[in-house]
Amino acid sequence: MTDRYYEDFNKGERFISGGMTMTEAGIIEFARQWDPQPFHVDAEFANQWQYGGLIASGLHTMCVTLKLWLELGVLRSCSLGSPGLGETQFPRPVRPGDTLRVVTDIVELRASASKPDRGICRLRQVTINQRGEHVMEQETTVFLKRRPVAVAAARS
Repeated sequence: MTDRYYEDFNKGERFISGGMTMTEAGIIEFARQWDPQPFHVDAEFANQWQYGGLIASGLHTMCVTLKLWLELGVLRSCSLGSPGLGETQFPRPVRPGDTLRVVTDIVELRASASKPDRGICRLRQVTINQRGEHVMEQETTVFLKRRPVAVAAARS
């Protein structure tokens, strides 16, 4: 991916990540460390629970979403981090064997009013499984570096 700056993005632009298949071992390993609820770490318990089997932690799904998005390299040269996430929803559970992909749409772009070296980008990200079902939906705001020429013009 070519190095991009704030000025190189367009509202409505869409990016689709590669996939990652969730394994039972990976789901359990993550959950043991970060979200040790029995339906994430104990397959026997999970089979008797309301979800009818082991499911990934929502936190795990969020981490996979971030990893897949970053692996695209779209913001590699311009990301200045994020001030936070918007509302996040998990409409369906993630199960062992699911292959996740992330569809990211740029929903808003605006220059920072207080810091001319950056722009503000709002993204809508939908993580889907191999059947195209939504397993996570969220909005994220990211600060992006502006092209050095644009910064000089903004200061003039």
